Amino acid sequence: MKKYLALFLTMVMSVSVLAGCGGGDAGANEAPAADNTATKERTKLIVGFDAEYPPYGYRNEAGDYVGFDLDLAAEVCERRGWELVKQPIDWDAKDMELNSGSIDCIWNGFTMTGREANYTFSDPYVDNSIVFVVKSDSGIKTEADLADKVVMTQADSSALAALTNEEDNEENLALAASFASLEQTADYNTAFMNLEAGSIDAIAVDIGVAQYQLSSRGEGFEMMEEPLSTEQYAIGFRLDDTQLRDQVQETLYEMVEDGTFDSIVANYKDYNLDQMVCLGK
Repeated sequence: MKKYLALFLTMVMSVSVLAGCGGGDAGANEAPAADNTATKERTKLIVGFDAEYPPYGYRNEAGDYVGFDLDLAAEVCERRGWELVKQPIDWDAKDMELNSGSIDCIWNGFTMTGREANYTFSDPYVDNSIVFVVKSDSGIKTEADLADKVVMTQADSSALAALTNEEDNEENLALAASFASLEQTADYNTAFMNLEAGSIDAIAVDIGVAQYQLSSRGEGFEMMEEPLSTEQYAIGFRLDDTQLRDQVQETLYEMVEDGTFDSIVANYKDYNLDQMVCLGK
């Protein structure tokens, strides 16, 4: 009799243990399901930028990442209660960084013109031109003077696209074909060092970057008057990431309304950004 009683008690305890495990598993499964369906509040914004692209984003002498676009991003984050994470990237790897989730947006003098189908863009905030920079004593004044000259630009840049895009671009393609060569470099600082050294004859570059470089390097360089092309800058987000785009854009317009946007622009008046911004105008 004692043997049967012991066997019965063992069976009851086993059933209780199994029921407890099952209940624990069910509870564990239910909790994550609720977490996954809940909308999580954003706590930070990871901004991808080219750290060699002044005045929009660059490293100053103190080693800090600064620039016009980073100032705008900092103000947006402060107003929304987000932490700003400044993430320098290789410019030709920007799509991989964005699509992998390593960054939340590309905010660094990023041309939207011709890229509209590949990103979710904010409204444009800067009207930009692509220009040529040459040495002041080069004798190069017009695009015709660039024939048989070595021209350099940044890899995967809008300037490179302006000279190589094959769709409805016959004039610029013919111009590029007249060069002795069209060289590419990882950043414009290297391009300007090459121009100064005389290893290239001209640089195709965004006008804001050109104005910054000419201002910081002093005499010896000049911009050609005739622009290669015109375009617009915007903030690039992943395709269909309209929620984040709308949040950032809403805050930018608030900054325009209360004058903060223009105050940030005024910090870069030496580079004529006040003549280029177009948000809210």
